[in-house]
Amino acid sequence: MNFIFINSDSFRRDNLDCYNGNNWIETPNIDKFAKESVVFDHAYTGSFPTVPNRRDVLTGRYVFTYSGWEPISSDEIVLPQVLRKAGYITYMILDTPHIIANAFGFDRGFHGWNWIRGQEGDRWKTHPHEVKLPCSVEKLRGGAWTTSQYLRNVSERQGEEDYFAPMTMSGAMDWLDKNYKLDKFFLYVDTFDPHEPWDPPKEYRDMYCQDYDGEEVIYPLYAPCSFLTDPELAHIRALYAGEVTMVDTWVGKLLKKIEDLGLLENTMVIFTADHGFYFGEHGLVGKFGPLYNEMNRIPLMMHVPGIAPGRRSQFVQPCDLMPTILDLADIEQPDRVQGRSLVDVLKGSRKQVRDFAVTSGDITLPPLSDKPLTLDASNWDQYARNLKTSTVVTYEWTLMLGAGDFMPELYNVLADPHQHNNVFEENKDVARRLHTKYIELLESLGTDEGYIARRRVLPGV
Repeated sequence: MNFIFINSDSFRRDNLDCYNGNNWIETPNIDKFAKESVVFDHAYTGSFPTVPNRRDVLTGRYVFTYSGWEPISSDEIVLPQVLRKAGYITYMILDTPHIIANAFGFDRGFHGWNWIRGQEGDRWKTHPHEVKLPCSVEKLRGGAWTTSQYLRNVSERQGEEDYFAPMTMSGAMDWLDKNYKLDKFFLYVDTFDPHEPWDPPKEYRDMYCQDYDGEEVIYPLYAPCSFLTDPELAHIRALYAGEVTMVDTWVGKLLKKIEDLGLLENTMVIFTADHGFYFGEHGLVGKFGPLYNEMNRIPLMMHVPGIAPGRRSQFVQPCDLMPTILDLADIEQPDRVQGRSLVDVLKGSRKQVRDFAVTSGDITLPPLSDKPLTLDASNWDQYARNLKTSTVVTYEWTLMLGAGDFMPELYNVLADPHQHNNVFEENKDVARRLHTKYIELLESLGTDEGYIARRRVLPGV
């Protein structure tokens, strides 16, 4: 069996109609793929955000228990290495810069790889020297630097084919044209879109952006959304929607290529994302801070030859993908793998591999302060660092945990799916039970006691 893995950064689950999402963003191609695949309704990201997520995928481990936003370590056993040893040809194509830039080393184990340069603040082009910012610098994350670098990087593109998701998907299609007859291969495709900065081609912009003449905050602060006007907030949602539809269009082209080459008969195809983004939900813009459903619940669908399309309600996390692929390839998994194979779940012969999920930022760093900070737009990054949120999810409940003195939040997601009503005070027995599950998971994963110690006490009980 061949394997094709497609990841789209910041692609919210509720973009898709197949997840009963909104009905105003057009995603016909991924929704069509969902109808032909096994769709997981309770997929939650594990280690958060971008870099730790990819490390979970490629190592089959909960990386947040021992590492953060760091290069992949030399002692890690990664999926392409294992597949390569078993005779697979492995290839990576990506425009997501962070896992390749600055010697982060996520290309390890791949026979070949292609980095499409220029996304976000990639230090690529030095011209034009002066660029015009699309909004007040005070509204931009990182000030002027990242957005200015991005605008330099994209200054010479001519049409839709020069945008990042189209270039990445086109590169994947070209590779398949030349390699689809291989005995067995693993193709890893990673696009940074619809991650900000948001500047979709005119065709997609015109679908969602009507009668707006204000500033274009294409890379907003990660902060409480009070720094944006209501029209600005609506506009960034529209720009994001344009990028979502562009991603859907070009993922659709790749899926059509896979079908045209006859690969669906012998190839597992996975589509997923790493996390979401807040567009005013919970009063926030960005992706730092508490990990609510808009952030940690992700799309995940798999086409597997010989397995009928359908839905699965079981909990799934990114670390489960490596053991699942190795199981389907009939390859023994490394001892260090912490995820669990989903093959029996895919086949319908097993109900679940776990009864809860955990999403977390890096827990190895202590908070900057022992006392809670007052939240405002000027100190959001520091506030988020202090929070060090972990979220524990069951079918009925969501518990959000911090470090130190930060008070937990508890939500009954059956009665309150959008997590508006914190019921911690009325349900401390539930919070204790979920906190115990969390601590027991950390212990079972061999987490350093120093990292667990800051979290053993549940504040407020």
